[in-house]
Amino acid sequence: MQKQEKSSATLSAETVGEINQMALSDHVSFEQIRALHGLGPNAVQALMKRELKRGSYVAWRKRVRAFTQRRAFYK
Repeated sequence: MQKQEKSSATLSAETVGEINQMALSDHVSFEQIRALHGLGPNAVQALMKRELKRGSYVAWRKRVRAFTQRRAFYK
C-alpha cells in the first residue's frame, strides 16, 4: 500500500522554506524530502517552479538532471 502524498498547497511558509532549502542542497534526495514532508519528486518540482524565479528554477533542474545522470542515489 502506497502512502498518500501531501499537496504543496497545504504547507506552511516555514515548511515550504525548509523544502526549498532541502531541494537546493546537493546532499538531500527526493526520497528524503518524501520521508520528511510527504512530497514526491513531481510535487517538489512544482513547488520549486512556483517559488523560484524562472532562471533559478531552470538552473536547479539542470543541476538535478546532471546528478541523476551521474549517480543513481542523487535526485
